[in-house]
Amino acid sequence: MKIKISLLGMALLAALSLPAQQFISKAVIEYEVKSNIKKTMGNNMWDEMMKENLPTFKTGYYTYTFADNKSIYKFDHWDPFLKIPKYLKDSDEENVWYVDHSSGKFNMQKNIAGTNLNVDDSIPVLHWKLTNENRVIAGFNCRKAVAVIFDTVYVFAFYTDEIMIPGGPCSINGLPGMILGLTIPRLYTSWIATKVMINGVNESVIKPVSAKKYYTFKTLKSTITDLTKDWYRWSTDVAEMKQQRNRFEWNIIL
Repeated sequence: MKIKISLLGMALLAALSLPAQQFISKAVIEYEVKSNIKKTMGNNMWDEMMKENLPTFKTGYYTYTFADNKSIYKFDHWDPFLKIPKYLKDSDEENVWYVDHSSGKFNMQKNIAGTNLNVDDSIPVLHWKLTNENRVIAGFNCRKAVAVIFDTVYVFAFYTDEIMIPGGPCSINGLPGMILGLTIPRLYTSWIATKVMINGVNESVIKPVSAKKYYTFKTLKSTITDLTKDWYRWSTDVAEMKQQRNRFEWNIIL
C-alpha cells in the first residue's frame, strides 16, 4: 500500500511540474518575411544586370495584432542590413490586412505602383488538408497543413491551437488555430513567427482601412488583368512573362 501511495504521489508531482498548456486570445505576433527577389525577376538582359547589384533575399518584419477574434496584419520594419532600391520596398510598407472572424468581414489595402487599392469582401475560404508533421515555432507546438490557392499554387502552413484565432499572415486563414509558419514556394516567400507578445496589446490599432472606393476580390482581379493585358506584347519569352504576370497577380490578391 505504501508503495502504491508513493507512486501516486510521484505521478501527481510529475503532472504538476509539466508546463500548463496556454490558450491565447489576445497578442501581437512578429513575423520574419523572406522573399527571394532574384527568383521572382525575369531573365532578360536588364534583369540580369540588376540581379548583380541586389541581395538574394528581401527580409522584412510584420506584426499581426489580434483580440476579440479580430486582427490586423501590416508591415513593421525592414532588416537593418537590407540594401535594396526604394521602389522594391515602398509597396510592402503600405499593405494592410484586417479580418473580423466573427462577422466574416475582410478588409485589405494593397499598393500598386504608388496607388492604394482597397478590398472589402468576405474572408477567403481555403480547403486545408492536415498532416501528421509537427515542428516548434516561437515556442509553440505546430501542426502542418496544406492548401491550394489560385487553383494551382500550393501553400504549406504550420499552425498552433494554443493561439485560438484561426488566422495567419496576409489572407491565409481558416485552420483550427493560428498560423505561425507559412511557405508559398511559387512566390519564393516564407513567413515565420519570431515572437509572440501577450502583454501590452494595443487593441485600438485593430480596425479596417477606410477608403473612398472598395473592390471585391473579383473586381480587383479584373482590374489587375486589365493592367497586365499588354505584358506579352513586347516579350520574346511568352512563358516567362506569363509566370511574371501570374506572380504579380497572386501577390496583389494574396
